[in-house]
Amino acid sequence: MSGLLVVTGTDTGIGKSVVAAGLAAALDAFYWKPVQAGTAEATDSETARALGVPAGHILPEAYRLTLPASPHLAARHEGIAIDPARLAPPPGRPLIVEGAGGLMVPLRADPPWLMIDQFAAWRAPVLLVARTGLGTINHSLLSLSALARAGIPAAGILFVGAAHAENERLIPALGGVPCLGRIPLLDPLDATSLAAAMAHVDLAAIRAAMGIAR
Repeated sequence: MSGLLVVTGTDTGIGKSVVAAGLAAALDAFYWKPVQAGTAEATDSETARALGVPAGHILPEAYRLTLPASPHLAARHEGIAIDPARLAPPPGRPLIVEGAGGLMVPLRADPPWLMIDQFAAWRAPVLLVARTGLGTINHSLLSLSALARAGIPAAGILFVGAAHAENERLIPALGGVPCLGRIPLLDPLDATSLAAAMAHVDLAAIRAAMGIAR
């Protein structure tokens, strides 16, 4: 799907919300988190706004669930089931879509429908966000392998954390995908620091993957 990029992570809490917000702001694209599970603290859409995405470029969630849990469980807690038909991305605009958790997180348990099933239905390139530190080789390569088996194009991998030259070299080489940069752990984390960090991300390659002009 032209103009669309899906951002997922090797795990929850990996930094994909920061990456998705940074990309939306840097590319002047829209941001969409279709399924939000957990609203007691700041939602990911609210985080995106705080990190520089204009309010008018943040689309409302298709599902806004209170419980901070796997989407299928958060939905069950409210007596509903997530309907994939409600998750069709709006057309006609450059759009960064943030997934919930990692690839194998269930949106629905019966019949099963995982995040990776939704990504396959969207037919859009996926950017994998991974940590740089210990454990990332296994988690990253498993995620890239799952994308390949599902026939989902991987736009590349983007790292979050302290520099680790070997992991940043080896994972893209073994996974057969480009490394699109690294964002350090930012302190403070705000719109200004994130915009500066995006200078180290290959935005030209991401635009090409999305099929959008500069």
